[in-house]
Amino acid sequence: MRFVGIAVGCVGPRAYGRRMDDIRLRPWTDDDLAVELRNNAPEMTALLGGPLDEDTVRRRHERLLRGQADGTVSPFTVWADAADEPVGTAAYWETEHGGRPVYECGWFVFVPYQRRGYAGRAVRLLLEHAAMRGDRDTVFAFPRTDNAPSNALARSAGFVDTGVEDFEYPKGVPIRVNAWRFDLRALR
Repeated sequence: MRFVGIAVGCVGPRAYGRRMDDIRLRPWTDDDLAVELRNNAPEMTALLGGPLDEDTVRRRHERLLRGQADGTVSPFTVWADAADEPVGTAAYWETEHGGRPVYECGWFVFVPYQRRGYAGRAVRLLLEHAAMRGDRDTVFAFPRTDNAPSNALARSAGFVDTGVEDFEYPKGVPIRVNAWRFDLRALR
């Protein structure tokens, strides 16, 4: 599973003593299917191949829950104090890159909440969470080369651009992405 552009409790001050201004991450729940369905809008999926059919979104939601249960995926909803609903999501999951075990991460923020810095603060919290696990040293993000906001966010969050790579997303649809690497050891 790739996201271009996851216990009980919140990731923030109560979970591990860290909160990013007005942002917190809440572990994914079964109720977050509504978040997945809301994200499946044309304006949210334009750089991801467009909206998926509802059954595909429901299957992806079930995969997130299974991955969370077995520890291979860490999905979160992003909450802001200024909103009474999730403003987006952030996640990381186990994968390999260049033959090495790494995490891959992805994020999105709903259109009404964009351009407020929520995504950047959520990604920083996500990286701290991944670093605390301690089982992998590297996180990659793979935004499409033409996704200027996500590429700028990766740069500002401290990721290093390692170059352009060929991907498929959704499966069978070739895309070009920038491979951004973050060294989690810097946060330990």
